[in-house]
Amino acid sequence: MDVRNCRNCGRLFNYLNGPNICPACRDDLEKKFVEVKEYVRNNAGASIQQVADENEVNVQQIRQWIREERLEFSKDSPVGIECESCGATIRTGRYCEACKAKLQKDLDSLVPKKDPRDDIRAKRKERENKMRFLQS
Repeated sequence: MDVRNCRNCGRLFNYLNGPNICPACRDDLEKKFVEVKEYVRNNAGASIQQVADENEVNVQQIRQWIREERLEFSKDSPVGIECESCGATIRTGRYCEACKAKLQKDLDSLVPKKDPRDDIRAKRKERENKMRFLQS
């Protein structure tokens, strides 16, 4: 059992996974997220600082929700964060579409492609290696 202190309130709790906060603080944070999401939906032109001030949430927490792709601002909103790779302005996530495509291409090149003909060859080889009986 992994027992830790909550980084928000200091209480001891049984740590399972995720951020180092107790279940009570996690529930409070989730309620704040719902409030922030509703505020952003109703006030599309609000800046991150305005959202943070109106909902009593840390700006860093809002940025974290944006990076986690839990929170997204509309296309006409002035709010944006930087792509971690190239620095382009994005509305949600960690990378812009171009960097995502480049990363996907790089990862695809690392994994060898499976040739569908390999399955046919394996079955053919398996048939060739079977023992055969002659009937008289």
